[in-house]
Amino acid sequence: MSGVKLSNLTFEWPIRVYYEDTDAGGIVYYANYLKFLERARTEWLRSLGIEQDTWLQHRIGFVVRQVQLDLLLPARFNDELTVTVVVERLGKASVIFAQQVLRTDGTLLCQAQIKAACVNLGEPGEAVRAVPMPAEIFEVLKRAN
Repeated sequence: MSGVKLSNLTFEWPIRVYYEDTDAGGIVYYANYLKFLERARTEWLRSLGIEQDTWLQHRIGFVVRQVQLDLLLPARFNDELTVTVVVERLGKASVIFAQQVLRTDGTLLCQAQIKAACVNLGEPGEAVRAVPMPAEIFEVLKRAN
């Protein structure tokens, strides 16, 4: 696997579990963990000055290509959680993230590995294709770690 191995600095984002996040049993529905992870990655990018809507105007975006999700313990309605983001590997056209969802007491509930690819979204009707990250994004991500 090619790419830059990074120092694994951790970004943390707080999330509270709302009723809408839970199933009939009062625990977080499994698909909502993916939403929590996505929100943390978005806020991490924002904290670095990378606003995705700006890049979308240039038809550049990031799409999740691969997910490994390990649900260890349930989160429940009204839990306060911390979602972490660590860049494991930075490639020219992709990023691999290691992420965790923890209760604020440190209990690990979920761990994930997410691979996101940089893509050119093309014009409507055109194919989406993988492309190298713009240098501005790549350099910010490299310096941030």
